[in-house]
Amino acid sequence: MTDGDRVDLGLVEVTPLLIDRFAELTGDRFEIHMDDAAAQAHGFERRIAHGLLVLSLIDGLKNQADAQFEALASLGWDWRFTAPVLAGDTIKADLVVLEKRETTKPDRGILDLQFDARNQKGDLVQQGTNKLLVYR
Repeated sequence: MTDGDRVDLGLVEVTPLLIDRFAELTGDRFEIHMDDAAAQAHGFERRIAHGLLVLSLIDGLKNQADAQFEALASLGWDWRFTAPVLAGDTIKADLVVLEKRETTKPDRGILDLQFDARNQKGDLVQQGTNKLLVYR
């Protein structure tokens, strides 16, 4: 891949079951994630997904995409949650390779990746960058 290459990561539906499983795994049972009425009391149409669940699903899409990186490790994320993801939303994500850099080790490099995630209406819901250590 070269700088500027774009990869369509595909789609994932954020189901109530995924939200429940994430809450069980993390212990984050904040009421807006667990109950439609509670979410509505806070101004949301229905329960909303944990932001970190959606980020994890996007990373999973990256790891299942046709275009693969020979990744060694993630070096960090700079991420924004720009709009709520509601239970039942379908998320479409894509990434752009912003930059490729060499490291002091000749068999490794660092990719700077830009991600955009949108719901089924086309609204930007999450966005950010990831530094990924890869084999060259």
